[in-house]
Amino acid sequence: MIASCIDHTLLAPDASARAVEILCEDAKAYHFATVCVVPYRVQQAAQALAGSGVGVTTVVGFPHGANGGPAKAAEASWALAQGATEIDMVQNIGAVKDGAWDMVAKEIRQVRAAIGDVTLKVILETALLTPTEIVNACKLAQEVGADFVKTSTGFAGAGATVANVKLMRDTVGPHFGVKASGGIRDLATARAMLAAGANRLGVSAGVAIARAEQDEIK
Repeated sequence: MIASCIDHTLLAPDASARAVEILCEDAKAYHFATVCVVPYRVQQAAQALAGSGVGVTTVVGFPHGANGGPAKAAEASWALAQGATEIDMVQNIGAVKDGAWDMVAKEIRQVRAAIGDVTLKVILETALLTPTEIVNACKLAQEVGADFVKTSTGFAGAGATVANVKLMRDTVGPHFGVKASGGIRDLATARAMLAAGANRLGVSAGVAIARAEQDEIK
């Protein structure tokens, strides 16, 4: 079932406590992998999902990746203390554009050191990168200890594309995580991303996608 691959996502800056409550209720009902919320909402989500088997993902360095590695590491550490079970970090996009790969690597290592063995996904923001930069960023994230590469924040004007997901999967090989996020609003698109090589989906339309799959099965 596609639901088991979904990070049910609510990152809108004006999302209310009630909206997060509904997000968590839906996640339990459809058995999504995790909910993905901003750090401020992690504690609420963790309490709502306790014992359900649904994890709590949060985002650090969000949405531009422009704060330094120590800040991202501190944010990640604090989020874990609030109950996060997975961390999605935005890589240093400006450093990627400069070709400053040592800086990109250093920041990922700093976050990894702060969170131990907790699942770490590195958000590339593929809409802002060339294919060569995507390949290099994937290789680097893999080399320095991340668990996933992720396409997008959803806040850069464009999200995941089948072509970029396939490029990422081809780069990291069959056993590394690839998360497609941004613009995945229906079952057909979700399936296309999985077919291209994603094994996790960041979506705000998780309920609609899960219901559409259930309707097909009936």
